[in-house]
Amino acid sequence: MRSLHTAIEIDASPDRVWSILTDFPSYPDWNPFVRRIQGDLHEGARLDVLLQPPGGRAMRFTPTVQRVDPPHTFAWKGRLLLPGLFDGHHIFEIEALGPEQVRFVHRETFSGLLVPLLWKQIDTTTRRGFEAMNDALKERAEGPPADRA
Repeated sequence: MRSLHTAIEIDASPDRVWSILTDFPSYPDWNPFVRRIQGDLHEGARLDVLLQPPGGRAMRFTPTVQRVDPPHTFAWKGRLLLPGLFDGHHIFEIEALGPEQVRFVHRETFSGLLVPLLWKQIDTTTRRGFEAMNDALKERAEGPPADRA
């Protein structure tokens, strides 16, 4: 089992960051990594997700929502083909640091037979995708009111 963990501080309220993170129709407008999410945000729901890591190939998958705790946590679990081959538990966390400041934590734990073979790519390309999304979320949340959905 291996994990990626990224974090960024954002000068916005937890509710503001949550509203952007869970506004799936707006993802193509701002998110350079998770280009699309379709589906309902409730535990047990199946999502249709399109990821586009920087410099990598687009990948479509259908994870299951594992946890929804507004405005703090949203998590899903996805897999490649069969359980145990390549599984990912993806977690988005919003930690309040103050009324208008949060730490956004973006992490994923990977398990399965293919993880050791793919780890170098995950630790570079996927990490860059996490960081690009974090930066874009910060920019959108801290942006002028005209940028706010």
